[in-house]
Amino acid sequence: MDAPWIPVIDIETKLEEIEEPWSPVDLATVNDQVIRMALFHGEYHWHRHEEEDELFYVYRGEVRIEVKGHRDVELRSGEMAVIPRDVEHRPVSAGPSYVLMFEPLQLKSKGD
Repeated sequence: MDAPWIPVIDIETKLEEIEEPWSPVDLATVNDQVIRMALFHGEYHWHRHEEEDELFYVYRGEVRIEVKGHRDVELRSGEMAVIPRDVEHRPVSAGPSYVLMFEPLQLKSKGD
């Protein structure tokens, strides 16, 4: 029996699809999760996700995730952190950074 077609995702090629900061593109779905990538540059708005945790993996660059009431999370290339549900946060990146986000499919990528 032949195996089903299994796509190979070239992340470097996917970088070219990103036209603006904070506009994620979907890379793949795994069960009820989606892997998205976005260009982080500048400051995003404060937001929270009431029902879902959010994982940030810095593919390239440096990102600071400001967290209300807690110490900021500093991430460099190859590092990741999970922001728990219902925690107000704001990603900030002084220079262009590419970030993978592992999220439930139903998550609004842009927060509330």
